[in-house]
Amino acid sequence: MTDAQIHELARTLLGKPVGALDPEEQNVLEDIRDHSLTSQDAADVAEAQSTMGQRLADDVAAIGGSWGFIIAFMLVLVAWMVLNSDILGRLHLAFDPYPYIFLNLMLSMLAAIQAPIIMMSQNRQAAKDRLAASLDYEVNLRAEIELMRVHEKIDVSLSSRLDEIARNQRILADMIDQLDARMIRSAP
Repeated sequence: MTDAQIHELARTLLGKPVGALDPEEQNVLEDIRDHSLTSQDAADVAEAQSTMGQRLADDVAAIGGSWGFIIAFMLVLVAWMVLNSDILGRLHLAFDPYPYIFLNLMLSMLAAIQAPIIMMSQNRQAAKDRLAASLDYEVNLRAEIELMRVHEKIDVSLSSRLDEIARNQRILADMIDQLDARMIRSAP
């Protein structure tokens, strides 16, 4: 498909010149021109575009938002309190006695670090969702354009067949008229 055909497709099927097309629409027309597939896996595209920091944020959010992390963290907290209150407290060797000021500091630091990382992961997930929506739009647009092109080809084919049938009917009508004229001339 030539660039002129792309311009024609944009004008006839999308009702816009090529310069006014959205990026998704341009991608679809380029895929049609190149005879390539439009559909892509959004997860694969997002993974290919992601940086190491983004992947790390996803991993931290996946771990921090799991039941395994919550259970393990609860066990560490209980162990910290038992160790400082009961075991080391009886020996007067507790490094963080009740009210656990050092533990509160550690929890605050964890929350201060973990919250922005989880927010980065949520922003990345929102970007993945936007990418998936964009790719879905491209696939839907490609399907719609291809259906329109198929309808156009069928209409052209049907029109040419109807023209051929009309020509054949005229020829047959002329032949019948000629036969009628011969029969009238040859009648006694």
